Amino acid sequence: MGLDFPNPVGLAAGLDKHAEHVDALAALGFGFIELGGVTPRPQPGNPRPRLFRLPQARAIINRYGLNSIGVEAFAENLKRARAKAVIGANIGKNKDTPNERAVEDYARCAEVLYPYVHYLALNVSSPNTRGLRDLQSAENLTRLFSALKQKRETLRQRHGRDVKLVLKVSPDLDDGAIGDISEVARREHADGLIATNTTVSHAGIDHLPHGTEEGGISGEPLLSPSTRVLRALASRLKGEIPLIGVGGIMSGADASAKFDAGASLVQLYSGLVYRGPGLVAECVHAYEARKSGAH
Repeated sequence: MGLDFPNPVGLAAGLDKHAEHVDALAALGFGFIELGGVTPRPQPGNPRPRLFRLPQARAIINRYGLNSIGVEAFAENLKRARAKAVIGANIGKNKDTPNERAVEDYARCAEVLYPYVHYLALNVSSPNTRGLRDLQSAENLTRLFSALKQKRETLRQRHGRDVKLVLKVSPDLDDGAIGDISEVARREHADGLIATNTTVSHAGIDHLPHGTEEGGISGEPLLSPSTRVLRALASRLKGEIPLIGVGGIMSGADASAKFDAGASLVQLYSGLVYRGPGLVAECVHAYEARKSGAH
C-alpha cells in the first residue's frame, strides 16, 4: 500500500473503539493498529448484554452495533497518542443514516481523521448495524469508493499527505459477491482489502452456552470462513491489491495459513483475548520463519 510496516502483524478493529489506548497497544509489538469502528456522531450501540465469551470454542460473539464516541472525540484521543505506529481507522455510518446517504458519513469521518491516520478502513461488513452489509453490493461500493476518492483528492491537497483507502468485507459472501467486490476494488483502485469481519454463522457453536446469541462471531470458528474469502479474493486479484487476513488467528500456524492464502498482512483480536500478547510475537516469528524457508 506504499506504507512501511515494522512487521506484518496488526491489531484488528473493535478492541480500541475510541482510540484511548494507542500507546499501550503499540507497546505489545504490533506492526500496525486499527482503531474504531468510529461513526460521525456519537451513538450508544445496541443494548447490553452485547458481548459473550464461548471458551469451549475459543470464540466471542459481539453485537456492539458500532458504539462510538463520535469522530471528533475519537480524533482528540488520537492526537494525544505518542506512539509512532502505523495507524488505521475503521470508519462506519451512524445507525440512523439511511444507506442512500451513507457516503456522507464515511466522507465526514475521512475529513476529520485524515491528518492522523495512515489508512481508512471502510466498514461495510459489520453484521450488527441493520442494512450495513447491503453496502457491499457492486453498485453501492462503486458509489462509495468513487465519492471517497474524490474526497481524498481534496484532502490530499489540503494536508499534503496520502491516506490509503481499504475495504473490510464479510466472511459470509458467496462466490458471486466475492467476484463483484474484486471487480469494484480493481476498477476503483482500492489500496487494500481486509478479509474479513465477523461471521453470522453459528455452525458448530449453537449447542454451547451463549452459542445462539445474535451477533458477529469471532475467534477459532471464524478461521475457516474468513480464510476461504481471503483465498478467493487472492485468486481473483492475483497480487494487484494487498490483502489483510483477519479472523480466527489463534497461533503462529494460523497466521502462516493466512499468508499462504494470499495475505500480505494479518490482524488479531480474539486470539489476543484467549492467548495473550505473546501471540503477537509468535505470529511475527511464524512470518519470519516462512520468509526464511523454515516453515
